[in-house]
Amino acid sequence: MENINLNELRDRAYKTACEYGFHDKELSNEHLLCLVISELMEAVEADRKGKRADRESFKSSYEDEEPHDDVNFKYCFEKYIKDTISDELSDAVIRLLDLAGLRNFNLNRFSPVDVVSREKTFTENIYAIVKEIIDRKYSLEEQVNYVITQVFALANILGVDLLWHINQKMRYNELRPMLNGKRY
Repeated sequence: MENINLNELRDRAYKTACEYGFHDKELSNEHLLCLVISELMEAVEADRKGKRADRESFKSSYEDEEPHDDVNFKYCFEKYIKDTISDELSDAVIRLLDLAGLRNFNLNRFSPVDVVSREKTFTENIYAIVKEIIDRKYSLEEQVNYVITQVFALANILGVDLLWHINQKMRYNELRPMLNGKRY
């Protein structure tokens, strides 16, 4: 994770959120953190349903084929990646990156202590992350950094290349309608 420039990802996530209407009205930190929690709960539902991204099929259907147009990308993303555990973990991180952009937080500060572990179930790990969001032991900036670190740590436990998934999801989000077709 030390090789990931989270500030660049923050800027891209925030820019896209602004362009797609997510910051047309002022929302509280609690509102925005609740949306992060909702993404983590969607990851739990994906786990319960056994929904795993099929990166190899995505690669063979999109990356290895020509042309690489937006329509084909969107189709392949929705078929092989959307609504899976990795997609929902990506959504949670993207929402945290957007919050960091909105509040002008400096990222790339990593926590040496993990609340996630291989000994816990997926659901227990998600609970530990959500608890860190709710407990507010740190400043909001430290909290956002810490939770991002924990989601990456969980992805690592799962063998998920979260950076790859975040980049794919950001591209997908850039192809969606205003507010991704939702109210907020």
